[in-house]
Amino acid sequence: MQWENLTAPDFARAVQETGVCLLTFGVLERHSEHLPLGTDYLVVHSLARQAAEIEPAVVFPPFYFGQIYEARCFPGTVALKPTLLLELIGAVVDEIGRNGFKKIILVNGHGGNAHLLPFIAQASLYEKKPYTLYLFQGHMSAEDHERWAATLETSLHGHACECETSISLATHPHLVHMERVPAASGQPLGRLKQLPGAYSGIWWYAEYPEHYAGDARPATAEKGKILQDLQVQALARFIKAVKEDTVTPALENEFFEREARLRA
Repeated sequence: MQWENLTAPDFARAVQETGVCLLTFGVLERHSEHLPLGTDYLVVHSLARQAAEIEPAVVFPPFYFGQIYEARCFPGTVALKPTLLLELIGAVVDEIGRNGFKKIILVNGHGGNAHLLPFIAQASLYEKKPYTLYLFQGHMSAEDHERWAATLETSLHGHACECETSISLATHPHLVHMERVPAASGQPLGRLKQLPGAYSGIWWYAEYPEHYAGDARPATAEKGKILQDLQVQALARFIKAVKEDTVTPALENEFFEREARLRA
């Protein structure tokens, strides 16, 4: 169920019947020369909608704000001030909770959020909330991973690659320009190899200055449908597990009771 498509009475019923809301995270950024700026949020929102049809849940409208500072040098990128971004995400999650959801699942569709969203989840321990926050990390079975690998022809993946382009062809083919796929694959340049073990904010740009990691030339919609179904089934299983979870909320209550006694 899509939040924005429900009437107010239907929404109230959906909150009571499902108890779970999915908040998807994508961004607006360059995806080589052949995929749209909104690729991440288009793909992840489609994933969430399909999973919520299998295991009923409410899906928040497309959310396209996240960590994407490494793409500010490209046209079309939207990168909010870091403090504003954190406040915005916190406020949106709180509003979802205010509307009655006791369980909120964050679903990431952008690699650049790999540090941001775990931090958001960890920061939920700063103060007690009327909801429990979960972060879906894309868990698939060993058999699913084998099928994923067997579907693809290339080995390097990361951005606008064979898998992301294939899923885009399955999700929004009218926005994909296969005729613009670069003639050469996007390989890491190793421009920071003189600093082994170091982390720098410029690392992604150093490796992939054209925001292309992999080879999209073998991408097809047929492959995308297989890959997308694996992700949809994994997310649907996660939604079900979250619905049945009583341990996490109980542990949070225990934690905040101890914290309150400490302050008393």
